[in-house]
Amino acid sequence: MKARNIFIILALINLLNYIDRQVLYSVFPLIKEDLFLSDKELGFLASAFMLVYMFSAPVLGYIADRTPRQKIIALSAFLWSIATSACACVRNYFALIFARSLVGVGESGFTSVCPSFIAEKFSPKVRARVLALFALGLPLGSALGYLLGGILGKQFGWRLAFLILGLPGIILAFIVYFAIKDTPKKIEEKPPFTNYLKLLKNKKFVFVCLAQAMGTFTLGALAAWGPSFLNRYFAYDIAKSGTIFGAIIIIAGALGTMLGGIIGDRWQKKTENGYFYTTALSYLIAFPFGILAFLMTSKILFFLFLILSTMFVFIQNGPLNASVVNLTKLKERSMAFALNVFIIHALGDAMSPYLVGFISDSFNLKIAVILSLFFVLPASLFAYLASKVK
Repeated sequence: MKARNIFIILALINLLNYIDRQVLYSVFPLIKEDLFLSDKELGFLASAFMLVYMFSAPVLGYIADRTPRQKIIALSAFLWSIATSACACVRNYFALIFARSLVGVGESGFTSVCPSFIAEKFSPKVRARVLALFALGLPLGSALGYLLGGILGKQFGWRLAFLILGLPGIILAFIVYFAIKDTPKKIEEKPPFTNYLKLLKNKKFVFVCLAQAMGTFTLGALAAWGPSFLNRYFAYDIAKSGTIFGAIIIIAGALGTMLGGIIGDRWQKKTENGYFYTTALSYLIAFPFGILAFLMTSKILFFLFLILSTMFVFIQNGPLNASVVNLTKLKERSMAFALNVFIIHALGDAMSPYLVGFISDSFNLKIAVILSLFFVLPASLFAYLASKVK
């Protein structure tokens, strides 16, 4: 199969990846009311997904470097799609945690394998742009998750929203399994911890992961609590909150992701640290716009500053993922992305939704969200440090 066709199929699955992940947040208010949950318990639903997601990634990444990767991609998509639909059948909080945890296992396998699999099909000169296009699944899928979850949740209830949105991934999983083939790799067998320790000795790689982790902390908090913020502070209903927040993610996320790929590739041609400079500067610019957004009482100013802040946070998608590819060898790339997934979520959005919920219960949601924005500052610092180490 041609590289372009492989890219299209996997990009569609990536879109579903984020739809199924983010639909939860658009129906938070409905789940809160139906299951009688606190903000802290709601936040843990998001954190439970991320905890399982990050711990599964290193295991699946190790297997993927020793297995035809299309099988890992297909089985991962099948598992998370089935688990998403299964959320419709749960009857209590703990069953919902279990179902969302299975979604985390499936999505971690896909995320660990796909970026390197796609990057190998294209020239290094355009990798940031290709991976930026692939990464558009994050803002577009997230936006559709908020939009469809909000609309379906309002019309039919949150259970049917999960049931419907989990189904398309099952079909695409079968297409991947039978239509896409992987190129076998010769791997020198070593214990898994040896391979991961080797990656952790790569200082540039570690700083890239830390930069993404700090940015992911902020994005995770905004992704989980953005629709609820609109519901509480601007009195939008569930459907409208999901639609508006989804529109923000589409506009800001798509613009930021594509700008990051274009700017990153051009800056990288001038200096080997172009990807790092692009990321450090974008995170630094995102911070003041984010703070201003959540201090505004005017809806127009709130949306304007939030779009600008989110756009600059998303700029790193292409450059930093391309950096992971450039900093690692072919035989270790699935493991590199798996370790990357573990680090960015362990230090990022595995805990930020829960912590925001905890602070919200103690104070209020506005204070909790504003505090999460400060994590983009160390994100900028770590990206800059990546440019300084050998």
